[in-house]
Order: sequence, then structure tokens, then C-alpha cells
Amino acid sequence: MENKLIVSLSPHVHGGDSVKKNMYGVLIALIPAFLVSLYFFGLGVWIVTATSVTACIFFEWAIGRFIMKKETTTINDGSAAITGVLLAFNLPSNLPIWIIILGALFAIGVGKMSFGGLGNNPFNPALAGRVFLLLSFPVQMTSWPVVGQLTAYTDATTAATPLSLMKQVASGNIEALKDLPSSLDLLIGNNGGCLGEVSALALLLGLAYMLWKKIITWHIPVSILVTVFAFSGIMYLVNPELYVSPVLQLLTGGLMLGAIFMATDYVTSPMSKKGMLIYGVSIGLLTVIIRLFGAYPEGMSFAILIMNAFTPLINTYCKPKRFGEVAKKK
Repeated sequence: MENKLIVSLSPHVHGGDSVKKNMYGVLIALIPAFLVSLYFFGLGVWIVTATSVTACIFFEWAIGRFIMKKETTTINDGSAAITGVLLAFNLPSNLPIWIIILGALFAIGVGKMSFGGLGNNPFNPALAGRVFLLLSFPVQMTSWPVVGQLTAYTDATTAATPLSLMKQVASGNIEALKDLPSSLDLLIGNNGGCLGEVSALALLLGLAYMLWKKIITWHIPVSILVTVFAFSGIMYLVNPELYVSPVLQLLTGGLMLGAIFMATDYVTSPMSKKGMLIYGVSIGLLTVIIRLFGAYPEGMSFAILIMNAFTPLINTYCKPKRFGEVAKKK
């Protein structure tokens, strides 16, 4: 059968977008969060981030070259580097190097390359790596350094995170409320947690940049944040002594990082605007449910991975209307 190349009439307009351009745009948007984390945690941020990025790039090249037996063309497009940065941002800044390398191997080898590489993975690779490490090394993954130890690494002093304190409050320990950081500290990043999630303001600056550059649209991050605020606000009104305010829910943990940089992954999120809204609202609901009623203080990673599995179904039932389609007569 003869293949024909059909070209429409001029003018032809090229949008200028490419995978490489958008990936490096995301990396630029992550710079404010990295700098804030570096300011509060110091040496550990360099070690964890450099190890994660280097390992992810190496494993993508090695698996493509020696296992898949094909030339890996995605090394320079920024996708492996983004996986490395996002994996690092989901880790404590005192995590041992060998554990970081294992997480990178799982993220790239299992979460991405086992499905055929970029564009074929059903789950966000960085989150897959993070959850693998959380389940495999729960002690190391939940030991959070206190801010201000700029030259400390594996010997850093650790303390409870705002999310774990909120979990204690939900369990009936009202005394934990007095140990919660102020909203200002949570906004600027003066609190414990994964190295890339601590500053809500820095992450919002990244969101503003990506919206300005049209790397992402508002539908997924805004629908997640609004849903979390509304649902947690209802729970707060029902029992303000047991549940913290919705503002604290928005500013703590990996909510901002997940909503802005993880849930908006091109490959694992829906394509239509309606689908994005369904996806975002579902992630927001699942996050609050896990946070308030689940065993883990944080529910963002699990909520995104669960909805990643539903993305093909959402795409099937939320298809945009095709151009030239004639409406059926009733």
C-alpha cells in the first residue's frame, strides 16, 4: 500500500515547542526551590541532588545502550535530569549515597525504561523511585534534618516535620500544635522535610514561570490546590481541634511540589482540559483522605501514582471533539 504525505495549504506556523525546550524550562522553574533548600540545608542538598541526577542520566544511558541495545537519544533532552532532580527533591538531605543510587536505578530502570522509555511510562518515574525507597528504607526516608546544619550530612540532627506533627494532632495529641512552624516559616522554607518541598513560595515562583512560558496549563495544579483547600477546610470546620487549617495543609509536605511539578508530567497526566480537572480533583481528594485517615503523614505521592493508573481511562472518556465531526441527529 502506497503511503502518501498530505500537506495542507500555507501558511504553516511552528509553535517553537520541543521536548528539550520544555524539559529545560521545567529545570529552570525548579531553581528557586533548589536555592532555598541549599540555603537551609547546605552540603546535603548538593550531595543528594548531584548523586541523583548523575545516577539517573547514567542508568538511562547504560540501560539503553547495553540492555535495550539501541542508541539512547533522550540523554540530552533533559528528561533524565528532571527525573533526577525531582527524585532528589523527594528525599531528605541526609540520605546515604547508596540509597539514592538504588532509587535512581528503580526510577529509570523500572519506572521508565522497562516500559520503553520516555513517552511510554504509565507512572511518574521520580515518584516511583521515591515510593520504592519509602517502602524499602522507611527509617532513613523519614529521618529529617533540622534546618541550619549547612555542613552536616549523614550526621545531621533530625526532628519531626510539620506533616508528622499534624498527624500527631489528628491522632489526639493536641500538644503537637505548639511545635508547628508558623505560616511564614512554611512559606519561605524554614522547616524540615524533603529538600525540595519545604518552600511553598519558591515552588509557586516555579509555577508562575511555567505558566508564563506556557510549559503547563493551570488546570492540574489549581484543581489540586483548590480541592485540598476546600476538603481540608470542611474537615477543619467540622472539628478544628482535631484537624489543622486548610492553609497549613496547602503549605506543608509535598503538596506544592507534587501539584506543580509531579502531577503535571506530560506523559502520565490526561491530555484534555476536562480530563486534567478530573485528574486534579481526584488527586486532591485522595491526598487529604490519606493525610487525615491513612497510616502515612503524606499522601501526595500515592495519590499521584494512583491517578497515573487512571490516566488512560480518563483520556478515553474525555476526548476533545474532532475537527470536522458532524453532530449526530437525535
